[in-house]
This record gives sequence, structure tokens and C-alpha cells, in this order.
Amino acid sequence: MLEIETLYKIIDYSFKDPDLLVRALSHRSVGNLNYERLEFLGDSILSFVMAEILYLQQPTAQEGELSRLRANLVRGVTLAEIAQELNLGAYLRLGQGELKSGGRDRSSILADAFEALIGALYLDAGMAVCKQKIVFWFKNRLDSLNHKKSSKDPKTCLQEWTQAQGIPLPTYKVLKVEGLAHQQIFSVSCTIEGLNYQTEAKESTRRKAEQEAASQLLALIEKQKK
Repeated sequence: MLEIETLYKIIDYSFKDPDLLVRALSHRSVGNLNYERLEFLGDSILSFVMAEILYLQQPTAQEGELSRLRANLVRGVTLAEIAQELNLGAYLRLGQGELKSGGRDRSSILADAFEALIGALYLDAGMAVCKQKIVFWFKNRLDSLNHKKSSKDPKTCLQEWTQAQGIPLPTYKVLKVEGLAHQQIFSVSCTIEGLNYQTEAKESTRRKAEQEAASQLLALIEKQKK
């Protein structure tokens, strides 16, 4: 684990109570003083802030569209990506088992730690600073948001694309299931017969893994069009 002060520079904030940040980066495998309570708080704060932003940013979107947009923004994959951008994995406190199994790079752990960081920021600095950081971290994603495009989940979008092309529907296959019953990681592939594409994703549920694999395949298709 790196020195916590170096993380201050990355997030551009110095904690008045450093123990809050340490706890936000502590997985349950290290003991009772872990990030789970802060994660609960951060999840609620993030959901509220995103709801407010989307309400103001998308004045013509209906309730259902706003809900789908928010779900897309706060899904585990997106949160893990932002955590990676902040290099949170390098600062995580993990038990030996989690360290050996690659916990620093696990999407579910990174997403949880990011939510815990938000909870810790709120307790240390208040809502104004916390919201400012959230807006900054999500800026590019919010700037490129299109509620019509994002109103459907990746699996639905991919299925509709294959139907429009008159080609076979996507096939999803569970490649591997790892971990204990309450902490399983699903590895899922997505392929389309006739296309030379195959994507793979690892997530904490089969559904999430299928959605992420579909999202990756859609990105490949879009890249091929350019």
C-alpha cells in the first residue's frame, strides 16, 4: 500500500481526519474497521447527486429515462473505471487472501472503495466539496451523455443491432465462476455467430458480466464503423 499522502494529490483534497480515508480503503478482509459502512453512505450520496445533476441536465427526459441514465452512470463497471483512473487499487488495504487473488484489480472491490471514498469525503468535508468532486470525476461521462442512447441497457442494444442486421443473436457463455458462494466472480463471454468478435468480462453477478461483455462488443462494433 502506498503512502496515503500521495493519494491526496490525486484527489486534490487533504483529509482533516486521515483515518476516514484509511477506512474507506480497507476491505472487509482486514477486519471490522472496513469500508462497508462508508460504502453504504457513499452509494446513497452518489445516487442523490446524480439524480440532481440529471434532473437539471436532461430537462426533457422522463422519469424512466432519468432512472436508466443514473443506473448507467453509477453501475459497478463505471465506478471501477473511475477508481482505476484515481489509482485507488494501489492504496487498498487487503487481507492476504484478497491480495493473492488479485483484489487490487477486482472491479467489485474498486467500485465499493470508490463509493466509500465518497462517503468519507462527505463526512470530512461536507456535501458541497463532496458534490464538487463527484461532478469533476464524472465530467467526461456527463458531458457525453445522451439520454436517448443510454436509455437501454447494452444487452438490449446489442440484441436490437443484430436483429436489424439480420444476423444471429448474441451468445453469452459462463467461462468460469471463482470465489466463495457469497463472493463469487463470474467470467462471461459474448459472441455473435459470423463475426470475429469475442469479448469477456468479470463481474460479481452473471447479469453484470453479461451486460459488460455486451457493452464491450458494442464498442468494438462502433470502432469498426469509423
